[in-house]
Amino acid sequence: MEVAVTLPLEGVRVIEVGQALAGPLAGVLLADMGADVIKIEKPEGGDDARIWGPPYGPDGETSLYFYSQNRNKRSVVLDLKLAADIEKLNQLCETADILIQNLRPGVVDEIGIGPEAMLARHPRLIYCSIWAFGYQGPMRLKPGFDPLLQAYGGMMSVTGRPEDPPTFCGASINDKATGMFCTIGALAALRQRDRTGKGCLVDTSLFDSALHWVEGGINSYLAEGTVPKRHGTGGNVIVPYQTFDCADGLALCLAPGNDRLWARCAVVLGHPDWATDPKFAKSSARVANKAELLPMIAAAMKSRPRADWVEALEKSGVPCSPVNDIGELAATPQFAASEMMVQLPVRPGEPSAPQVVGLPITFDRKRPISPRSAPRLGEHTEEVLGKL
Repeated sequence: MEVAVTLPLEGVRVIEVGQALAGPLAGVLLADMGADVIKIEKPEGGDDARIWGPPYGPDGETSLYFYSQNRNKRSVVLDLKLAADIEKLNQLCETADILIQNLRPGVVDEIGIGPEAMLARHPRLIYCSIWAFGYQGPMRLKPGFDPLLQAYGGMMSVTGRPEDPPTFCGASINDKATGMFCTIGALAALRQRDRTGKGCLVDTSLFDSALHWVEGGINSYLAEGTVPKRHGTGGNVIVPYQTFDCADGLALCLAPGNDRLWARCAVVLGHPDWATDPKFAKSSARVANKAELLPMIAAAMKSRPRADWVEALEKSGVPCSPVNDIGELAATPQFAASEMMVQLPVRPGEPSAPQVVGLPITFDRKRPISPRSAPRLGEHTEEVLGKL
């Protein structure tokens, strides 16, 4: 018989007043680690992400996206425009350790659940606010979505090839980073409360996360005054460090990240002289002369199919990788070995349950399972509020 795993956050209660991605992601990370997460949803449709499909889950109405970001939670419907429901939220917070909110900036103060009011009433509460642009500055009350912050925060200006327009990153990286930073802040504040007995206000924002992603470019600009440019799949401080097309038209990412690896790479490419040529031997020289070096590497790579290059490079210990699409990734043995896919429980009345990507953390080499699927809108309202 398999012994039940005790998760690190069992006994911690979280109130999530959030929707879309950043807030719910913080909630699902905490839920997967064992916290009891109560998701507060508006009566009219609940979290907007419920309809962000296709694809949809087994009920044919709830998006698979919502299943993924809201597993292991309980849903309670409250109308936060009503004083009576605000009071119910406050009663819930009396039983809670952490509150996460990512409502439109300014709304929480308008309806009386801003951090000052809530921490005054609940001094042990960890109050986590997720903003678009942060709690201060001229844009503090502006709403924001991930692509807007990729644009405003500079990331689109450094993504893509030099000849292409600014390019959007395919993943919602600012939303996801902010959800993770919120989780980190909440856990740190919880640890602090163990020592002090007092709660804490934790602020994170998509804008701060965007700045974090482009910190290297910002640091360089402020030090040298040079605006970073787009480098395609390459980098501006390591050469080569990018993708190349092989003889069969398939792309390979080549990443010899230091001079020792570059020397091995040059031998595999059939040009050991590149490792001793003063123009290419050292990293700084390769960066300075990349306009000459990269076309020569590209020509060499087109002499053999990708599988041959992968075999030869890996045999010499040179870091490389095929450029996989999502289907190719899902077919790899490493994807299977990671056991990252989590099978959600079947909800009553539904014929099946989806698989979703699980928590990217294991505890004692065990990845947390999902004891609950994503909740129906208001599924747990009576269960939770009936105990107040």
